[in-house]
Amino acid sequence: MAAAAGDRIKIGTHDGTFHCDEVFACYMLKTLPAYKNAEIIRSRKPEILETCDIVVDVGGVYSPDTHRYDHHQREFAHTMNTLRPEKKWTTKLSSAGLVYLHFGHRVIEQAFKTLAIDLSPEKLERFYDKMYEMFVEEIDAVDNGVDQYETGGKPRYAVTTTIGSRIGHLNPRWNEKEVDITKRFNKAMDLVGGEFMDRLEYFVKGWWPARTIVESAFEKRFQVDDSGEIVVLMQGGCPWKDHLFTIEEEQGIEGTTKFFLFADQNGNWRVQCVPIVLGSFENRLSLLEEWRGIRDDELSKISGIPGCIFVHASGFIGGNKTYEGVLEMARKTLAKSKNGC
Repeated sequence: MAAAAGDRIKIGTHDGTFHCDEVFACYMLKTLPAYKNAEIIRSRKPEILETCDIVVDVGGVYSPDTHRYDHHQREFAHTMNTLRPEKKWTTKLSSAGLVYLHFGHRVIEQAFKTLAIDLSPEKLERFYDKMYEMFVEEIDAVDNGVDQYETGGKPRYAVTTTIGSRIGHLNPRWNEKEVDITKRFNKAMDLVGGEFMDRLEYFVKGWWPARTIVESAFEKRFQVDDSGEIVVLMQGGCPWKDHLFTIEEEQGIEGTTKFFLFADQNGNWRVQCVPIVLGSFENRLSLLEEWRGIRDDELSKISGIPGCIFVHASGFIGGNKTYEGVLEMARKTLAKSKNGC
């Protein structure tokens, strides 16, 4: 039932214990001009939900035409991929994912207006995808009880925050009486909304500008070493891993890059191994075992490379006083791996 002219728009969701998915769904809707002043009605009674203009996470119906976005019904098995085949994600959607799927582009557009930043169609789609993968999908997965890891240890989705548990802790304790649940729900919306905007602002102002830098460095990799497996970043601190995996995938050469070289804050140089997958502690190729946990002059003597500072005990990163030094550390490791040693 749509609101009559002059009536306040109503967003319906369930009462009782609240969860991150419907809290975030309500937050997203409230960022949009059409729902900015909407009243949130928390109930499980069908006759009350019937009066709402949009209902999330309750009611047993998924129907975009009537603005019903529940995912609890037995037959519901939708993912981002099943509803939009051009998208790759196969995690079952919660009410957060459903609202994001249908309203997310508008939410991102509105957020860019809040940040006073221009938004091209290309940027809109990239940030829509990025925020699903690095924020919304986790909420979907946790709410639906999807294990993060499948057989073999490869993660199905990235866990980048414990936002769900923090939302959960805002519910009244089992022995807490006379709690203003509406106030707690609103606090939960502020919490998840603040984190969403902080994350988006980072991607807009930090992550996205790094794409051009990493792309340029990747294109020059054969100037660094004939193998094309070593990339040099001239700007230390630039986030590179995420962009590297995307660039390799776009070019159909996944898994080829082994090392990134960059200067640290003290003017020394680092060689860092590329992980097998984003977020993994396992590397495509780790620095030589005999160097691990060794420092300074002893490391220089063992490696035969002047200026060594350290190699981490796990072999994922090392340091040298010069660019030439870290380059040689990477090259020696590559050479030994190709010789089967």
